[in-house]
Amino acid sequence: MPTHGKTKEDRHFVTALARGLEVLACFRSGGRVLGNQEIAQRCKLPKSTVSRLTYTLTKLGYLVQDQVDGRYRLGTATMSLGVGMLARLDVRELARPLMQELADFAQAYVALGVRDRLSMLYIENCRSQATPPPGMEAGTRIPIVTSSMGRAYLALAGESERQEIVERLSELDAWSEAQIRAGIQQAITDYRTLGCTCSFGDWQKNVNAIAAGFRAGPGQPIMVMTCGAPVSAASREFLLAQVRPRLRDILERIQGMLEH
Repeated sequence: MPTHGKTKEDRHFVTALARGLEVLACFRSGGRVLGNQEIAQRCKLPKSTVSRLTYTLTKLGYLVQDQVDGRYRLGTATMSLGVGMLARLDVRELARPLMQELADFAQAYVALGVRDRLSMLYIENCRSQATPPPGMEAGTRIPIVTSSMGRAYLALAGESERQEIVERLSELDAWSEAQIRAGIQQAITDYRTLGCTCSFGDWQKNVNAIAAGFRAGPGQPIMVMTCGAPVSAASREFLLAQVRPRLRDILERIQGMLEH
């Protein structure tokens, strides 16, 4: 692990930021799952300091803590920093041809995404030739509350994670806590009854979309696949009756490939 050297004397140098980045760097240099003690040894920092850093990075989504052994792995927010998470998401290679197949059938766009703090982050997307470019490529963030992708994530997330999201969203004053909780409950109900979540003009008035999610493996982040199109091209009836079973089948096929 590199040392700061004379940077400690530089009044423009933010030591706390540097230490946080050093913690993240531990995971790309030979450690996928690490505890505070291991990180402290690699960074040559007091364990108490590392504990505060990992707590902060976990709250921001850059690390995910295993609830069983307390150790940490990289969170999905690291993708926006280019820490190497995308390179490890080989599920994209498996999903891409199946996503294109669905996009061509539905004459729509299909995207794969993960949570990035209070948004959903596209990590892969496909569209049919007949579908106008949505202007949303890999790296695009969309709302976690009103999009079908975000709603699917909320439906599958644990209660403690949902509570954290509710608290942080409530601080933004964009929605009331009651509105957020009502939306989450509707997402859970839809997922339980339909096997997917819906956004029929809720995020963008002229777009209908459905979404469903899965985990790439134990301890891996929830991934969500969404299929959507302009209202004029994809009615809610078409998405639910024709696209939904194909979307569910694709996710089952991806999970089956990952298990072998």
